[in-house]
Amino acid sequence: MQKTKKAILYLEDGFFFIGKSLGSSGETFGEVCFNTGMTGYQEILTDPSYAKQMIVMSSPHIGNYGTNNEDIESNEIHATGFIIKSESIAPSNWRSQDSLNSFLIQNKIIGIQDIDTRALTIHLRNNGAMRGIISTEDFSKESLSKKMKDVPKMEGQDLSIEVTRSKKTTLCKREKPQFKIAAIDFGMKSNIYDIMLNNGAEVTIYPANVEANEVLSNNPDGIFLSNGPGDPAAIDYAIETVKKLIGKKPIFGICLGHQILALAMGAKTFKMKFGHRGINQPVKNLKTSKIEITSQNHGFAVEEESLPRDVVVTHKHLNDDTIAGIECKNYMAYSVQYHPESSPGPHDSRYVFKRFFQMMEENA
Repeated sequence: MQKTKKAILYLEDGFFFIGKSLGSSGETFGEVCFNTGMTGYQEILTDPSYAKQMIVMSSPHIGNYGTNNEDIESNEIHATGFIIKSESIAPSNWRSQDSLNSFLIQNKIIGIQDIDTRALTIHLRNNGAMRGIISTEDFSKESLSKKMKDVPKMEGQDLSIEVTRSKKTTLCKREKPQFKIAAIDFGMKSNIYDIMLNNGAEVTIYPANVEANEVLSNNPDGIFLSNGPGDPAAIDYAIETVKKLIGKKPIFGICLGHQILALAMGAKTFKMKFGHRGINQPVKNLKTSKIEITSQNHGFAVEEESLPRDVVVTHKHLNDDTIAGIECKNYMAYSVQYHPESSPGPHDSRYVFKRFFQMMEENA
């Protein structure tokens, strides 16, 4: 077991916490945001949507079931820091292969533990997500305050280009796939394409900066816009690509893909105070009036007042009435702000994938 060191979490408003090191030692920075999930820490850490963010787990005890090689959403940890109250030093689960601390060390992730994460969560709820620094080396408030000036804000950052794949990849589990899906990777989680593959589709995944003519050249049955990190309004090349794709094929978007679809149709997005991150987020389906418990991870949202007349809201988040889903009246295009692939999280919303397959079948 690695010996812990003294560590500090310093926030841009001068608020700070002193604790102990978790994972690697050193110094790291990013936007500090909180996740209310009690489980799923390994999927959360490997979700590309958390790029350039330091994750606070509001649940006090993390790491109790260890880590393994299966519960991952990408090949690396994209978060820049991990903040918890207490790590379980004796994980107990038949699938466990290593401890959380070892997993963080292997991936060179710097974290902090033994701080009051619920007090930190309340501070972020009251004041908003903000930039922070974790350090096991520098404990001078004056020095850390100066360093904070060089930490970029999330607004205006195109992070998809940093986490997307470098070249086109085609995946398939069947000799004769039922549908061909073109997926644009803005930071795509593996469980999303796994669901598509398990439903008999061939999935060709393109880099975030792919052009519309390349996507259409393979004559896909449908186009998927993935989740991802950063400010959607900063990804101007993707917005222009999606504008050219609307009306050509059925389109389905999740999270950042939802925001990019809305921007391509003429809407606007805004930075939320502290966002939605957790596996217990309530959403109302406005068509059925049913309530779904969803998994979410986003710090930006679509501005309802900016939606064009041919775009309707299909889902609303019940905590703050923000948009959680839209569809276009004139074209086969729809999207959701939450994560129906539910990795981690509940399976209430898996039906949105079925709708995508139905749209492709109707358009065949």
